[in-house]
Amino acid sequence: MAQELNAAKDRISGSAIRADHATYEQLQGRIKALNDSGIRVDDYHLSKAQCWLDTSFHEYTRNDRGGYPQAALSESARIVVALEGKQNPGNETPLVNNAQRLREDLWAKFNGLKTHAGFSCAAQATACGEVELVHAGNEIHDGGWRHAKPYIQIAEDWLKKAEERAAACLPPPAPPAPPAAPVPAPTSERFDIAADALFRFNQGTLAGLLPQGKVRLDELAARLGSAYVSVNSIRLIGHTDRLGGVEYNQRLSEQRAQTVKQYLQSRGVSAPIEAFGVGESQPGGQTGHCQGERATPALTACLQPDRRVSVEVTGSKR
Repeated sequence: MAQELNAAKDRISGSAIRADHATYEQLQGRIKALNDSGIRVDDYHLSKAQCWLDTSFHEYTRNDRGGYPQAALSESARIVVALEGKQNPGNETPLVNNAQRLREDLWAKFNGLKTHAGFSCAAQATACGEVELVHAGNEIHDGGWRHAKPYIQIAEDWLKKAEERAAACLPPPAPPAPPAAPVPAPTSERFDIAADALFRFNQGTLAGLLPQGKVRLDELAARLGSAYVSVNSIRLIGHTDRLGGVEYNQRLSEQRAQTVKQYLQSRGVSAPIEAFGVGESQPGGQTGHCQGERATPALTACLQPDRRVSVEVTGSKR
């Protein structure tokens, strides 16, 4: 909606002046309505619309017969129309009525404030300071430096306020972090993996791992990652049957436990792993009925539960 004042030559009658005052009041009412709708008084664009309106009315009441009252009023109305349409009016400050651009240092500082982290606190002072610079640039045309000086000083005062407010402006608090999910209490579980399913007969090195043994250990590594939130520790205990010498069985049980440890670590298991062997000293409890001392096929099969790697996992399950 256009906001038009009576031509300067017609501003000599009471009716014309009353009509112009009504025009100012109407635009002021629209600015108030925007504030009522939730746009803050110190919003950059609403403040700028208000300061354009204020300087326009100031010059009108000083009987300015030039083009500034209408030009400043029109710029205020342009911003109001954009805000009413929920559009961004832009941050430009036009030199209305062919105003002279004075004090580049002040313009540069006002522009710098727009990228300051505290600009939200300095927006009103920045907007009004820019308008006053244009106001001063209009007055220097009409009356020289003496007329422009008061408005330059007003712009300087606005800049001082803007810089102080920006410096004191605290950033908005960060949103609170979501509460951490409770970590389940650590638990321990133990299970056995048959050594015959892992290693070739009488072997305990990586080269002696059976293909199906590697698959079984891959499954264990994957399970540690999927079933646990965190793994505190892993114990690997190698066992043999009673066939063969005690020293040989001890070495074989240790070798197999260490090989399983190395393989799990190669698959990305990063939890602390303790690996050791106990030889034939801890039978599985299912072979007490197995009779004989010679490694016959029947006795070897009967003692199979003793040949194993025990796995103890301590950690927090999902």
